[in-house]
Amino acid sequence: MDESNFWELSEASTNPGFGCAPSERSLDDLLSAGVVLVDKPRGPSSHQLAAWARETLGITKLGHGGTLDPFATGLLTILCGKATRLTEIVLKGDKRYVGVLRFGRDVSDDEFESILSLLNGVIYNVPPLESAVKIQVRTRTIHSLRMLESDTDSRIAAFEVSCSAGTYIRTLAKDIGLMLDTKCELTELHRDRTGPFDQTMACTMQQLADAAFLHREHGDDSALLKLISPVEVLLSSLPSLTVKDGAAAALSHGAPLASPGVVRAQKGVPEGSNVLVQSIKGEAVSVAKLTVDTDALPKMKSGEVAVAHAVMMEPGTYPQSWSKE
Repeated sequence: MDESNFWELSEASTNPGFGCAPSERSLDDLLSAGVVLVDKPRGPSSHQLAAWARETLGITKLGHGGTLDPFATGLLTILCGKATRLTEIVLKGDKRYVGVLRFGRDVSDDEFESILSLLNGVIYNVPPLESAVKIQVRTRTIHSLRMLESDTDSRIAAFEVSCSAGTYIRTLAKDIGLMLDTKCELTELHRDRTGPFDQTMACTMQQLADAAFLHREHGDDSALLKLISPVEVLLSSLPSLTVKDGAAAALSHGAPLASPGVVRAQKGVPEGSNVLVQSIKGEAVSVAKLTVDTDALPKMKSGEVAVAHAVMMEPGTYPQSWSKE
């Protein structure tokens, strides 16, 4: 992280007797606000997989972000406890897929690649009939789309696409077929990146079940602690503000953030942006909307800086000190 990209606004220390660094959280803390990245197998729906994870982990508040069709495989983000409040952020992250297409006629590599090149950038993307969402025309962005390999004898080709959230790959496959004037069937689809997460960070449902068994039957938390990440990993892409312990306490009770409570802030973040408000220990206090530009903070002696719309810190984590902070 480039330290020159931050305003150092005040000097402050943190009380070691309260809160803790995200990497030092207990299993209970992670289950109350954590993230599990599961490598979804072919067959079950995303909803079914979330239900299995809920039963496996023994918690009631659990959801998922970024639905995959039953036939698709790959990364599914499981959100535990308060992390479910961040579903919208998870859904907005870019995605990357690898897929396999089967054509209705012989298609040369040059012909296929020329069509793919036309589909980079902003495209119209209509949800397929299989989707549960309302059918309407909308635009999505294809950041990159390329052929990986092909087998012309079998009329199949593998491709990789990096795209904005909410892009329907079934629709993309249909559009490729229309442009090639042939049937084009999406036979396999695997998501290998979602937001800040990639395949190396995922576990299988069997690994999650085994880790839960060790915890439940043998009191061994070590495996689950490796599989459940602190909620902060979801927020790593947001610009950040670091606040004093007292400000963190006030924010955890829903108070707005005032300028005397800010220790440091990322430069160049405009009013209206979503930011991660974090403690000096690196704990997520809230996701908040800026009410001023961060470049105005060095000159501010008082006044509101941001208003939280998703409070992550449990009230009482830090003692109340209702002062200027």
